[in-house]
Amino acid sequence: MATRIRLKRLGMKKAPFYRVVVADSRSPRDGRFIEEIGYYNPTKEPAILQIDEEKAIKWLSSGAQPSDTVKALLNKAGILDKMAEKKAQA
Repeated sequence: MATRIRLKRLGMKKAPFYRVVVADSRSPRDGRFIEEIGYYNPTKEPAILQIDEEKAIKWLSSGAQPSDTVKALLNKAGILDKMAEKKAQA
């Protein structure tokens, strides 16, 4: 099963709110997911980003591929840097 870390859109029209979820790559964007690992609210100033680092690192190390947007958010949160450090230590 190919897993992806991606955004699930919630909220009203023109007021998006996203949950960062781990899902099977074949499931629809807002459909079934395996685990929720955080949320992202771009409408607030500044944008709110909260991701559970332990869960994100667990899924990344088990082979889950982040979408392009989630990869940028993980980089912004510093999680990809911690993942690289963890790989370098091993």
